[in-house]
Amino acid sequence: QVQLVESGGGLVQAGGSLILSCVASGRTFSSYAMGWFRQAPGKEREFVAGITRGTGTLYSNYRDSVKGRFTISRDNVKKTVTLQMNSLKPEDTAVYYCAADESAVLHATQSHYDYWGQGTQVTVSS
Repeated sequence: QVQLVESGGGLVQAGGSLILSCVASGRTFSSYAMGWFRQAPGKEREFVAGITRGTGTLYSNYRDSVKGRFTISRDNVKKTVTLQMNSLKPEDTAVYYCAADESAVLHATQSHYDYWGQGTQVTVSS
């Protein structure tokens, strides 16, 4: 089992940057694909970025609206997955969630993810 704790959210002006971190408990962090999702008020939770499991070559994918602005990375020793967010826009405002997936395939749908953090608020002012 994995427990996830996010941090790094806050209030930032449009064009600014934030780094979100998610620290995992448990001994098998490297065996989980990791994802970031977000949910804005009144909207469905949506996939933001994901990174494959393992210790070799890693693959990532992103929703189109954040490509070129957000970067996901992981440190298996520190059991941490990070989301670097640059050039933030007001439409990026949401609660951001970290999630872990036991699958070997990188999924973009939340139903595949087995464990979730409590979320961290990101607010981008215009």
